[in-house]
Amino acid sequence: MTSVPNAERRCLVMGVVNVTPDSFSDGGMWFDEAAAIRHGFQLVEEGADIVDVGGESTRPGAARVSLEEELARVVPVIGALAAEGVPVSVDTMRAEVAKAAVEAGAQLVNDVSGGLADPEMPRVVAAAGVPYVVMHWRGHSHDMETRAVYTDVVTEVREELSKRVDLVLAEGVSKEQIVLDPGLGFAKNAEHNWAVLAGIPQLAELGYPLLIGASRKRFLGRLLAAPDGTPRPFSRSDDATLAVTALAAHAGAWCVRVHEVGPSADAVRVAAAWKRAGAGT
Repeated sequence: MTSVPNAERRCLVMGVVNVTPDSFSDGGMWFDEAAAIRHGFQLVEEGADIVDVGGESTRPGAARVSLEEELARVVPVIGALAAEGVPVSVDTMRAEVAKAAVEAGAQLVNDVSGGLADPEMPRVVAAAGVPYVVMHWRGHSHDMETRAVYTDVVTEVREELSKRVDLVLAEGVSKEQIVLDPGLGFAKNAEHNWAVLAGIPQLAELGYPLLIGASRKRFLGRLLAAPDGTPRPFSRSDDATLAVTALAAHAGAWCVRVHEVGPSADAVRVAAAWKRAGAGT
């Protein structure tokens, strides 16, 4: 079994490669296979510890792609990066894609549905023995915004993640494989997202590493909206992402998932130095 990568000294940085024409922040930029591979190598040069390759957009309202299309998008990119020693994760909700990706060299499965979209996923991950990101999820992109209803979002996310962990453990996944993601933006509005970020210490009490994916998400653009209420474009919210990165790392996140790796790698080093100074080490 491959254990979860060590992050004792600092929070890890996961760089995003969207091999899609319609992802919310950079759709189409890396849709070409060669461009996606080049971008993956560039992210490593900038300081990415993991390169997360996905072939299906999960933006609100996005339609699903076919299994065949998703495989064609991600497997060649993962194979090319892994062949050169790049630590790669696959961002997928499909067990068949996860299996093919691991066979191509992926070292981690990042499942935004936490095994809910494909019941076979936990068994595939258990057999592969790779780390498994289990995200908080209440439904597919076409209707997830209607599910953003909570009384106490941190408590409910924690309870729902705990239930998912119990179920994937029952399917054979080991505790050492599990990483949790509270699912910022997935069935959550801006207020929910901020509460979840502030609740990182409570979520960490579940006892598993936490992956935080705030990069370029809409709640940041809305926070930085123009005086007339127009949200800040995705591509101009990277400074806000950096602030979240540093704060999440300081709060105890195991890894941050980001589009702009270089500045984020600097931010987590700053957070690590701050924590060490506070601990007197």
